[in-house]
Amino acid sequence: MMDSDITTAGVDLYFIGVRTRVPLKFGPETLTSVICARACVTATDAQGQRAQGWGETPLSVQWAWPSNIAYQERCEAMQLFCKMLAEAWAKFDGRGHPIELGNAFIETQLPGLLERLNDERGEQAEPMPYLAALVCCSAFDVAVHDAYGRLLRRDVYSTYNAEFMNTGLAGFLEPAAGSGVSFEGKYPAAFLESPPAERLPAWHLVGGKDLLDESELTGDEPDDGYPVLLGDWIERDGLMCLKVKLRGNDAAWDYERLVKVGHIATEYGVLWLTSDFNCTVTEPEYVNDILDRLIVEHPRIYQMILYVEQPFAYDLEKNQIDVHSVSARKPLFMDESAHDWKLISLGRSLGWTGVALKTCKTQTGAILSLCWAKAHGMTLMVQDLTNPMLAQIPHVLLAAHAGTIMGVETNAMQFYPAASAPEEAVHPGLYRRRDGLVDLTTIKGPGFGYRVDEIKRTLPESAANF
Repeated sequence: MMDSDITTAGVDLYFIGVRTRVPLKFGPETLTSVICARACVTATDAQGQRAQGWGETPLSVQWAWPSNIAYQERCEAMQLFCKMLAEAWAKFDGRGHPIELGNAFIETQLPGLLERLNDERGEQAEPMPYLAALVCCSAFDVAVHDAYGRLLRRDVYSTYNAEFMNTGLAGFLEPAAGSGVSFEGKYPAAFLESPPAERLPAWHLVGGKDLLDESELTGDEPDDGYPVLLGDWIERDGLMCLKVKLRGNDAAWDYERLVKVGHIATEYGVLWLTSDFNCTVTEPEYVNDILDRLIVEHPRIYQMILYVEQPFAYDLEKNQIDVHSVSARKPLFMDESAHDWKLISLGRSLGWTGVALKTCKTQTGAILSLCWAKAHGMTLMVQDLTNPMLAQIPHVLLAAHAGTIMGVETNAMQFYPAASAPEEAVHPGLYRRRDGLVDLTTIKGPGFGYRVDEIKRTLPESAANF
């Protein structure tokens, strides 16, 4: 064991409500507000020294738990699960490095807690899916990593190595059979960019309800000083990368949407597009037909598409679709289905070529998934969960250390920019995109470098304290 090993000694949980300025469409559902879970975890080492760390994630119900049941029922279940997690993390007796603690908690505690929640909600209630459980858990896991760095008074990314970890990657990961990959003697630092990027190209989200041009104006748009039309966003922020949300069940609409966004992108000098079908496609031919039509009718727009994101249902084990025909046309990235490295391994065998990492599936899981994917030659991206406030900082740091195919997706400034005003005062380059980039140079200090003591935010009353 290491002298620097920690254990958790206390947890506080807060819920912060945020409303969107314009609606954000997730597949068949639309998001107009979100509850952000913010966790403060106290960690202690063998010498009795203590430090507090912070973690935060939006409980994006429509993304984490797509369903026909009422939004409020799902949201309340996720908030209840956060309270259960707060107690479980406070009582967790594991000791070690945050990656060791996080992995042990996810493996040994999270499944049982989820089963307990679903049992308590009754047989008639729809079970909460594992992805939603990971989202809830991520706030606490991120906070443990932050607390560890703050306790050691160093950037937590500088601890993902043999100097601080008891267990190398071989203790967490198994290579794909026949790949020739070995994790023996390797630690996460071997797969991280050093030094990390200080500025990253920013991907702007073109949501299914976003207005593209003046012909779509109704007069009901917000008059709050922020752009409404896509072209105005591109000009204001100098955007070079656009992510296009599609329906996945309406090929004609999806094709026309891609073409219209592509023409606007070309007009304004945007370089890259990506298409997000939001898990609603059931057959590879759906995507293939759109791409094949594009290459014939709009070859420039086809060339601008850097990759395709998660067209198919996120439960990969139940939907083992061979996707080699899609990835033969464009790089194909797992997102919702990439819960952990084991599912990434399954995805690779089915033809997926890239992984979209998210801190909302835990920092621990993101780092281990990153290492597995890179070792097996898969390309990486870091995708947003419309992360406001503190959630934005670990998110962009992951992208800076991952070495992505192109920058980072970041869109909280589109949908609820005012929510992050206290954080923006300290980190102005993180909450507004300039020249198509986000600027990470204000992130300084131990843990995730939040500089939380400088952020003038008043938190609501604690929802749970252990």
